[in-house]
Amino acid sequence: MSLLVVGLSHRSAPVSVLERAALSADAQSKLLQDTVAAEPAAEAAVLATCNRIELYADVDKFHAGVAELSTLLAQHSGVGLEELTPHLYVHYEDRAVHHLFSVACGLDSMVVGEGQILGQIKDSLAVSQEQHTAGRLLNDLFQQSLRVGKRAHSETGIDRAGQSLVTFGLEQLADGTPVETWASGRRALVIGAGSMSSLAAATLARAGVSEVVVANRTLERARRLAQILTEDDGTDVAARAVPMETVPDELTRADVVVSCTGATGLVLTAQAVAEALEGRVDGSPAPLAPVVPAPLAGAGSVRAAEAPAEAGDELPPTSLGAEDGCPLDLSAVQGTAGFSVLGEAAVAGMGATELEQHAAWVDKGDKERSGRPAGGADPEAEAELITALAATAATAGRIPERRRPEPVLPAPRPAPVLSILDLAMPRDVDAAVHRLPGARLVDIESLAEASADAPMAADVDQVRRIVSDEVTAFDAAQRAAHITPTVVALRTMAADVVANEISRLEGRLPELDDKHRAEITQTVRRVVDKLLHAPTVRVKQLAAEPGGAGYADALRTLFDLDPETVASVSRAADTENTENAKNRGRA
Repeated sequence: MSLLVVGLSHRSAPVSVLERAALSADAQSKLLQDTVAAEPAAEAAVLATCNRIELYADVDKFHAGVAELSTLLAQHSGVGLEELTPHLYVHYEDRAVHHLFSVACGLDSMVVGEGQILGQIKDSLAVSQEQHTAGRLLNDLFQQSLRVGKRAHSETGIDRAGQSLVTFGLEQLADGTPVETWASGRRALVIGAGSMSSLAAATLARAGVSEVVVANRTLERARRLAQILTEDDGTDVAARAVPMETVPDELTRADVVVSCTGATGLVLTAQAVAEALEGRVDGSPAPLAPVVPAPLAGAGSVRAAEAPAEAGDELPPTSLGAEDGCPLDLSAVQGTAGFSVLGEAAVAGMGATELEQHAAWVDKGDKERSGRPAGGADPEAEAELITALAATAATAGRIPERRRPEPVLPAPRPAPVLSILDLAMPRDVDAAVHRLPGARLVDIESLAEASADAPMAADVDQVRRIVSDEVTAFDAAQRAAHITPTVVALRTMAADVVANEISRLEGRLPELDDKHRAEITQTVRRVVDKLLHAPTVRVKQLAAEPGGAGYADALRTLFDLDPETVASVSRAADTENTENAKNRGRA
């Protein structure tokens, strides 16, 4: 049997796919049962977090295992296999071990170095143990991954390379301001009472919010979390629990919202957030910043920086505006201030006949008016230009429009008065909230984009070395453990031989007293132990080396060991390991 992992994460799939593939607790349980019921798999475990879904299994066939695990993931996630397959990754044997150890150390997390994944791995193992789908291999693997993750955090500065998803999300909401400064005095609403929501509530309390309101479908869990926050000596926060039905009202009072539930649909719609913004009790959106229009590109007049005249305002006089015979609509021309009424922009779009009328009017103006027209245009130069345009108009019939585009000013957006952090997968908060004025939403997708450029600490290289060393040690231990049932079966067979021979001796020498019988028995056992000691120790050493798996087969063949005896020893060891792992988890 060999370890196989098939999965998808924020590194291989877009958030939209991860969101749709998210597994509920019931779906995870069914997936585990269906996996161990499948022919290639003997053990199974599911690691499902907000940014990864991975199925681990002990399989006897690689290709059949990949096909079966991929199909099961598609069936239970509800995402079609053809759509899911391009986003799946596969790790086998040593690479699968290396992958889980890297995940446990936070090297594969959205925020490098975050330690919350250790709790999620522990929960995953506990579920597999409760479902009786984790045997010796997966128990050993997940327990060792927890130890490797703890070692990485204790021996290196990997914590400096990143932080929990909650802290990183709050930093994004704070937008460059220290979280403690940004959060001080604010009112927080936490939706959900699971591990992620509890971490968020505790983080906000330590950051200095004035109040934490916990909303949960099970009110008792919300009360328990609120009580923990209130009794925490390290904070001075007021905390209270409310039912989910009161969330719309609480939204009107909150400044910060963190949502992380197991709901399959939206918890906060865009309409609900918009209504909360409109009906805020203690606060309203920040006033809009004054908007100063930018000057028109290429404008040649001071009026280019002025706003268009309002209806009813009197237009400023020009030296040409009062003249009779001008074929232009002077009000329209002056509305595009900055262009001479004699120039190219004024006549663009005119027909040939109109253009000739305009040229005649300009010629007349040259003779009757002295000085330059408003805007500084030269009448002679303008007249020459118009004559050239007239020739073009005679051919084309009309001068094409050559209007200059006005600059597009960005829509003003008020400062956010409601900051929302959505850590759920699938998402709790409608993505349309991103577009609501007065609200700032940070979700898994935006966190993935923000973390792409996050700096990595130098300690990451040291953690990678730890992972590599631990993978080597784990593989050696697994190879040695693989031969252990054979060695135990060999020693059991030897003990049976000794017992049978002593029994036969007692039949031949019934006069033996207890003292002599015990001495003979002990002597025979010592002889057998000495004969078996060197080969069994050496075979364990050889089995721990790469390519040493064949030594167990050789030992069984040489001593003609019963395969069923070896299998029974292995099953007994698996049961004992599982119970020990459960006890360690409870401790």
